[in-house]
Amino acid sequence: MESQHPSSFARPQRAFLNVRDAAAYLGLSPQTLYVWRHRRQGPPSFRMGVNGRVAYRLDALDAWIRDQEQADSRSNFALNPVSATPRLRTGYAVTA
Repeated sequence: MESQHPSSFARPQRAFLNVRDAAAYLGLSPQTLYVWRHRRQGPPSFRMGVNGRVAYRLDALDAWIRDQEQADSRSNFALNPVSATPRLRTGYAVTA
Protein backbone atom coordinates (compact mmCIF):
# COMPACT_ATOMS: atom_id res chain seq x y z
CA MET A 1 0.00 0.00 0.00
CA GLU A 2 1.42 3.38 -0.99
CA SER A 3 1.73 5.93 1.81
CA GLN A 4 -0.27 9.14 1.48
CA HIS A 5 1.40 12.49 2.07
CA PRO A 6 -0.51 15.05 4.10
CA SER A 7 -1.83 17.86 1.94
CA SER A 8 0.45 20.36 3.72
CA PHE A 9 3.49 18.50 2.37
CA ALA A 10 2.16 17.82 -1.12
CA ARG A 11 3.84 19.63 -4.00
CA PRO A 12 1.52 22.42 -5.22
CA GLN A 13 0.15 22.02 -8.73
CA ARG A 14 0.75 25.62 -9.83
CA ALA A 15 4.00 27.16 -11.03
CA PHE A 16 3.78 30.30 -8.85
CA LEU A 17 3.05 30.63 -5.14
CA ASN A 18 2.06 33.63 -3.07
CA VAL A 19 3.96 34.44 0.13
CA ARG A 20 1.65 32.42 2.38
CA ASP A 21 1.82 29.30 0.20
CA ALA A 22 5.58 29.62 -0.39
CA ALA A 23 6.13 29.92 3.37
CA ALA A 24 4.00 26.82 3.99
CA TYR A 25 5.91 24.94 1.26
CA LEU A 26 9.24 25.84 2.91
CA GLY A 27 7.97 25.27 6.46
CA LEU A 28 8.54 28.91 7.39
CA SER A 29 6.36 31.78 8.48
CA PRO A 30 5.23 34.35 5.91
CA GLN A 31 6.89 37.00 8.08
CA THR A 32 10.27 35.27 7.61
CA LEU A 33 9.88 35.46 3.84
CA TYR A 34 8.90 39.15 4.05
CA VAL A 35 11.99 39.90 6.16
CA TRP A 36 14.27 37.91 3.86
CA ARG A 37 12.82 39.68 0.81
CA HIS A 38 13.41 43.07 2.43
CA ARG A 39 17.02 42.07 3.20
CA ARG A 40 17.45 40.55 -0.30
CA GLN A 41 18.01 37.11 1.22
CA GLY A 42 16.22 33.82 0.86
CA PRO A 43 14.61 32.38 -2.25
CA PRO A 44 14.14 34.60 -5.31
CA SER A 45 10.80 36.38 -5.57
CA PHE A 46 9.20 38.98 -7.80
CA ARG A 47 6.12 41.14 -8.10
CA MET A 48 3.45 39.84 -10.46
CA GLY A 49 0.19 41.25 -11.73
CA VAL A 50 -1.60 44.55 -11.60
CA ASN A 51 -1.46 44.73 -7.79
CA GLY A 52 2.20 43.77 -7.73
CA ARG A 53 1.73 40.84 -5.40
CA VAL A 54 4.89 39.03 -4.35
CA ALA A 55 5.23 35.66 -6.04
CA TYR A 56 7.65 32.75 -5.87
CA ARG A 57 8.30 30.38 -8.75
CA LEU A 58 8.00 26.80 -7.45
CA ASP A 59 11.04 25.68 -9.45
CA ALA A 60 13.07 28.53 -7.94
CA LEU A 61 12.06 27.44 -4.43
CA ASP A 62 13.23 23.89 -5.17
CA ALA A 63 16.52 25.18 -6.61
CA TRP A 64 17.03 27.42 -3.57
CA ILE A 65 16.48 24.43 -1.26
CA ARG A 66 19.08 22.43 -3.22
CA ASP A 67 21.51 25.35 -2.96
CA GLN A 68 20.98 25.48 0.80
CA GLU A 69 21.71 21.76 1.07
CA GLN A 70 24.91 22.10 -0.96
CA ALA A 71 26.08 25.08 1.12
CA ASP A 72 25.70 23.14 4.39
CA SER A 73 28.69 21.00 5.36
CA ARG A 74 26.36 18.48 7.01
CA SER A 75 24.72 17.73 3.66
CA ASN A 76 27.72 18.21 1.39
CA PHE A 77 30.59 15.85 2.22
CA ALA A 78 33.03 17.97 0.18
CA LEU A 79 32.48 20.92 2.56
CA ASN A 80 32.82 18.89 5.75
CA PRO A 81 36.00 20.10 7.49
CA VAL A 82 36.57 16.65 8.97
CA SER A 83 36.91 15.16 5.47
CA ALA A 84 39.35 17.84 4.27
CA THR A 85 42.94 16.89 3.49
CA PRO A 86 45.27 18.24 6.17
CA ARG A 87 47.36 21.18 5.00
CA LEU A 88 50.89 22.05 6.01
CA ARG A 89 51.24 25.34 7.77
CA THR A 90 53.77 27.75 6.38
CA GLY A 91 56.30 29.60 8.50
CA TYR A 92 56.95 26.75 10.92
CA ALA A 93 60.10 24.69 11.15
CA VAL A 94 59.56 21.11 10.04
CA THR A 95 61.11 18.55 12.34
CA ALA A 96 61.77 15.01 11.27
